[in-house]
Amino acid sequence: MSLVSAQAPQPAALAIEGGTLIDGNGGAPVADSVVLVQGNRITAVGRKGQLAIPANARVVNAAGKFVLPGLWESQTAYSWYFGEAMLNHGITSSIDVGTEAEVAVPHRDAVLHGKDLAPRAFTGILRIGSVLNGETGYEMPLNTIRRPKSLEDTREVVRTVLNAGADYVIFYDGAMPLDWYTAGVEEAHRLGKPAFVRAYGPGIFPAQAADIGAMQLPHSAGIPLAVAKNPSQFRQGRDDRNELDKYADMDDAKAADLIAALVAHHVSLVPTFFINYRGYPKDWAEFRAEAHAWYKDANLQKYYPKLAMEESLAAYDDVDTGAVKERRLKGWENVKRFHKMFVDAGGHLVVSGNLNDRYVPGLQLFQEMRIMRELGMTPMQIIVGSTRYAAQLVQKEDSLGTIEAGKTADILVVGADPLEDIRNLMKTDTVVFDGKVIDRAYHASYHTTFSPAGDGAAFTPAVEALPWVVALEKARAPRGGGAGEGGEGGAVLDPAASPQPAIKSLAPFIVTQGAPATVTVKGINFVRRSMVHFKGRPMPTQVISPNELRFTLDAEAMKAAGRFDLVVMNPAPVDTFYSRGMWGNGTSNPAHLVVNYRY
Repeated sequence: MSLVSAQAPQPAALAIEGGTLIDGNGGAPVADSVVLVQGNRITAVGRKGQLAIPANARVVNAAGKFVLPGLWESQTAYSWYFGEAMLNHGITSSIDVGTEAEVAVPHRDAVLHGKDLAPRAFTGILRIGSVLNGETGYEMPLNTIRRPKSLEDTREVVRTVLNAGADYVIFYDGAMPLDWYTAGVEEAHRLGKPAFVRAYGPGIFPAQAADIGAMQLPHSAGIPLAVAKNPSQFRQGRDDRNELDKYADMDDAKAADLIAALVAHHVSLVPTFFINYRGYPKDWAEFRAEAHAWYKDANLQKYYPKLAMEESLAAYDDVDTGAVKERRLKGWENVKRFHKMFVDAGGHLVVSGNLNDRYVPGLQLFQEMRIMRELGMTPMQIIVGSTRYAAQLVQKEDSLGTIEAGKTADILVVGADPLEDIRNLMKTDTVVFDGKVIDRAYHASYHTTFSPAGDGAAFTPAVEALPWVVALEKARAPRGGGAGEGGEGGAVLDPAASPQPAIKSLAPFIVTQGAPATVTVKGINFVRRSMVHFKGRPMPTQVISPNELRFTLDAEAMKAAGRFDLVVMNPAPVDTFYSRGMWGNGTSNPAHLVVNYRY
């Protein structure tokens, strides 16, 4: 699709006039304000009558309304269909949890360059963790989880992620050795980037994460165990998520000591109350009703995957009840009390509901804010936690997060005072994104460049079905054909019946639009007439060995940016004795190549 009218030509200057400005810094609001924008930058901020408005400016009349920085969703497993639901409600930036792999940076840059309309996306690309279920050893460098093998390998993985363009690194769990975390965070800092650490233990806990320089603890990870009076009664590690039982055992002295350490080391918390403690907030019944009304727009329904919609609504019913809930209510009160103590001590609490496919985009953030209100935070603290503090997490406070001259013009105008009631942030009037007033309608044709093909709701790995590849490799029976039937090295054969091919890897896995490119594919069972099919078309293919081939992308193949399917096809007939019909029809497992924009 072409971009909606948000990206259509607009006057060179924009003025937002007459509103009460809440600039994101936490200071007193400014009545009768004027915010001037040129291009995508805020050029001046002042009071009505004190700033001259250019004659050709588009004027947004904000009299009686409230002007704020664009909001941030600060912990997101982002899916392409979240874009309009977030942006239309003033959520102009997101911080992902490392689930988009090789498309993460291309998507971020497409948004920044105006190719796609979606919240500006900051990315960790992938998550560095101790567990990778189903690991084969053939995973691509930007697989969604990377499991280091040693201290030095931890440094290497961090370098790989940051050299690929990540804005930060994410350590997914707390089970690696402490010195590996120390080395990884040091390497990130050496390269000028922050590190987020889920310090669940047993390798690293929150105070240790603070000591080594973690920027934030996603989910307030590891805190329940760290403040428990008798932690030995609880199983350590991120798999035990009965956090309310641990909080019920909270030792106030331990809590105070931990808070002091976190604040002293400037560690932010992103507590994600909504996802961690479903059903406990006092407004939960209201939250459920709001969610069922959120998807009513017919155009949104045309592209939003039905299953994701249904799962996000079902999550409101997936809650503790009865005796379990009664037992854990004390833990819920301590959750609120700990985080209020943290805020009162000067800690930065960043707002996020941990948006993913099980939750409602846009709405979840506003409901998380109401939970923060329940624990005793002021509306101003909540606003700062969803603007300035969020920008600080990704080192973008110089350009985003507040409304000040020189900053990028991401601006939200709402129709009622959010300092009176934080719910008023949902009364969206106008959204300015990157200096442009956006069209806040939903569009049935909405998509982004690197969305999954067809009806796909989620991204698949760059090379799919690697466990199947390993099984095929092990199942090959020696039949005298030697290397020509998939053995390492050897001559490339042209057998009367082809073996089943399989792809293990491709390099590069991102190419640039319009530039000539040759891609190497490694795998098994390539034969003389093996052919790569890209976007459904055969490509000029050179078979180097039974385990390697190369293909050249022609001008037509490189014309459009996107993420496209490729397979290796062996000529018919396929060796049915070899495969016994179990392994395929001569077409390999699918892989995906990203054709990035040329900027």
